[in-house]
Amino acid sequence: MKTYTFACALAVSVAASGCVGYESKTTAPSPAAVTAAALAGTWQSASAGIIPSPSSCNDFKWTPVQQSPTSAMGSFSASCAGGLKVAGTAGGTLSGTTVSWTATAIASTPEIPSCNVSLTGTAELGVNSIRVPYSGTTCLGPVSGVEILNKK
Repeated sequence: MKTYTFACALAVSVAASGCVGYESKTTAPSPAAVTAAALAGTWQSASAGIIPSPSSCNDFKWTPVQQSPTSAMGSFSASCAGGLKVAGTAGGTLSGTTVSWTATAIASTPEIPSCNVSLTGTAELGVNSIRVPYSGTTCLGPVSGVEILNKK
């Protein structure tokens, strides 16, 4: 009986030791390995088609066309409260997995021919997504929120 108990304890110990070396892998890129090339491509909001709240914007689209090792700039569009359709440029500077960015654009509706929009924030770069907290102003008032952009 002692031999049987010892054999069971040994089997459990061996099985448990296989789990000790397991470690999970993060999906965020390593900060040291990230360059502005990670921003290449077209980025689009995960919330496309949702009507923005009275003080927010959504349906962000960003396509960087100019890049350096630490920055990217390109075309930007969004929809903001009050039916504003926004189009302009956005650019950011990369530091690790953080992107300090700004966007300047012109917005319009059938009632308002054009108005200036300015947004800014500090985004967090993931593998295939960017979490974009933002704040800024439109001709209809201040806007702020958080948008998730996915690489398309």
